[in-house]
Amino acid sequence: MAIIMNGRRAPKLFGRERSIHEALGGRRAADIVLWRDKMVSASILAAATAAWGLFEVAEYHFLTLVCYVAIIGMLIFFIWSNASAFFNVPVPKIPESLLSERSTRQMILALDSRLTRLVYKLYEIACGKDIKMFILTVLSLFVASVVASCFSSLTLLYLVVLCTMTLPALYERYESEVDHLVAKGVQDLRSHFAEMDSGVLRKIPRGTGAAAK
Repeated sequence: MAIIMNGRRAPKLFGRERSIHEALGGRRAADIVLWRDKMVSASILAAATAAWGLFEVAEYHFLTLVCYVAIIGMLIFFIWSNASAFFNVPVPKIPESLLSERSTRQMILALDSRLTRLVYKLYEIACGKDIKMFILTVLSLFVASVVASCFSSLTLLYLVVLCTMTLPALYERYESEVDHLVAKGVQDLRSHFAEMDSGVLRKIPRGTGAAAK
């Protein structure tokens, strides 16, 4: 049920018009993130949790684990291949390529496109055309650096996976409530920035792009 705010329906998060499933691409990845395929989603989250527990909590070494897995795998294939003649079981085949050339190219192009878009966006903000966005970006990067210094790289990676596998699904379930709270928070933030802008920010010299306007 949509929540009405000031006589109007509360705007959706990030100003989007599409559903959260369509915003995530509307494909297999979106189904997994939104737990449409509960078995796969639970398996990914369980695997990430197990990996984090092994390497971060139990302080297991990655190379040691890889060697043990390789040893167990080779033993299984050795026994299987030698016993196949007695039990008429076919020997398992290893695919020639784990990732197709098309899939690899699509992944690289998608990563390059998003990275280029991010760098270009940061460049626009750094030019000083929008001083409010510049201050918000600098503060956000500073907060991110402080948070990153409190955790190891593996823990941060696990937190990213955990948030990816939980927050979108929770947002889809409580979309109206979250949109209402975010819209209210944005209104309060804009009012504070308006007060700051009238008293302080207007006295700060702008970049050449802003001066031209």
